[in-house]
Amino acid sequence: MTAQPTVSLSRTAAGSEVPSAAERAQPRWRDEDPVVGWTGALLVAGMAFFLRWWRLGTPHQFSFDETYYAKDAWSMLNHGYVRDYVEDADKSILNGQLEGLWEPGPSMVVHPDVGKWLIALGEKAFGMDPFGWRIAAAVVGALMVLVMCRFVRRVTGSTALGLVGGLLLSLDGLHLVLSRLALLDIFLAFFILCGVHCVVADRQWFRERLAAGATRRLFRPWLLAGGVAFGLAVGTKWTALFPLAAFGLMAFAWSWGARRSFGHPRALLRAVVLDGVPAFLHLVGIALVVYVATWSGWLAHAAEYEEALSNTQYTTYEGGTQWPTATEADAEGAGEVVQSLRSLWYYHQDVYTFHAHFLNDSEHVYASKPAGWLLMSRPVGVDAQLDIQPGSQGCDAPEGSTCLRQVLLLGNPLIWWGGALALLFAVVRWVGARDWRFGVAVVGTGSTWLPWLMYDDRPIFIFYAVACLPFVVLALALALGSIVGRSDVPSPRRTAGVVVAGSYVVLVLLAFAWFWPIWTDQLITNSEWLDRVWFTRWI
Repeated sequence: MTAQPTVSLSRTAAGSEVPSAAERAQPRWRDEDPVVGWTGALLVAGMAFFLRWWRLGTPHQFSFDETYYAKDAWSMLNHGYVRDYVEDADKSILNGQLEGLWEPGPSMVVHPDVGKWLIALGEKAFGMDPFGWRIAAAVVGALMVLVMCRFVRRVTGSTALGLVGGLLLSLDGLHLVLSRLALLDIFLAFFILCGVHCVVADRQWFRERLAAGATRRLFRPWLLAGGVAFGLAVGTKWTALFPLAAFGLMAFAWSWGARRSFGHPRALLRAVVLDGVPAFLHLVGIALVVYVATWSGWLAHAAEYEEALSNTQYTTYEGGTQWPTATEADAEGAGEVVQSLRSLWYYHQDVYTFHAHFLNDSEHVYASKPAGWLLMSRPVGVDAQLDIQPGSQGCDAPEGSTCLRQVLLLGNPLIWWGGALALLFAVVRWVGARDWRFGVAVVGTGSTWLPWLMYDDRPIFIFYAVACLPFVVLALALALGSIVGRSDVPSPRRTAGVVVAGSYVVLVLLAFAWFWPIWTDQLITNSEWLDRVWFTRWI
């Protein structure tokens, strides 16, 4: 039998007792009541779902890029792949007319299929209308709040902070609005959060196994689950590759650090050979397999794309490549699989060219530089109905003024501005105190935000920052936990910390209520709208 390490206390130079490595391997959240933790998380997620479900079908139109993803999802659901559609298809769909809208040829889509398949599930269940194409985002948005509660609880060891983290996420405007639209970014953010949660869970699982005496190569179930989640994230948008790489390196660093803390000889070599190679296969290898599998519908219809490319009337865009497979004879058996995969590779080359070069010459009124995203520098106007006259639609504006309705993709300023400060604090704690928990917030935010700085010469939008949001909220939760202090040491300072932290959460809730009308297409007067648009760049 493997000898079990003893859990003992060592002494610092000052004589105070500190936990041993084996004792530190025990997650603090296991001392918390699991019933309370799950019940609270489900209640917060349920509240979040209600806020996202309420009047989900309004505005009754295609809002912003819904015009692409909702129709692509319907085409995939009914044809197996994305087809081109006729002019004025939007108007016909909103009138309930769905016949004769799609062309026989395939369409050039520039994002993978996972998010669109999820949108298609909602359309399958509820029909091709605004509620149908938005319900999947509402469900996933609520599930993301649930995962956030559990994620923060796992990182901090506190059920209370976990619930605060989930509550803050649910009260953010970017998250709310994206959970009420058929765009891809809420699905991307959800799968990234799930992937990072699995990597953090693997850190704790791995240290527990080392504490129990395991030293050889280990099967890593949490990393395997993380690979599935990251594969789905990359299968929604390629930008998930950055956090996948970042947390893959974090997983290796944590394994190396764990072996060092347990006094294993040749810790680095063991971490590379015994941990690094299997971890790479669990995380990156599985993610690759899942990603390719998400293209199954495309692969099954690769012949349609090859046939379209052989037709001189079919063009994608200037700079697109001519696939060699388009002029090859059809293969059979295993050769057909290889030929389809080659076509998929050429398709990826075209999509990369589109993203890397074709968009550089484009402009958009709501485009924003990523350097200002954490400060909410330039929101996106999703929809607006202006100049509603007094007495019309219930408008009670004074004579000479008007009412309006708006959906604005703007984060809760108190969350993002406070989160920016919390991230600075997290950097100090991670570097200065070597506290791994703050490193999760820093690396998570950096890997989902900083890569966009390389592409600020093309039109990109602030709502891409929703992928950063879980890690901004984690930084806030950790900062609030530091303000409150330890629960087992009552003191006037702790009382003051509870008051400060509680006041911040209340202010976030009040800000959520204040901005609610311009997040959810509510009828307000022009003066009420001006009270909420604090800066001219928000217009």
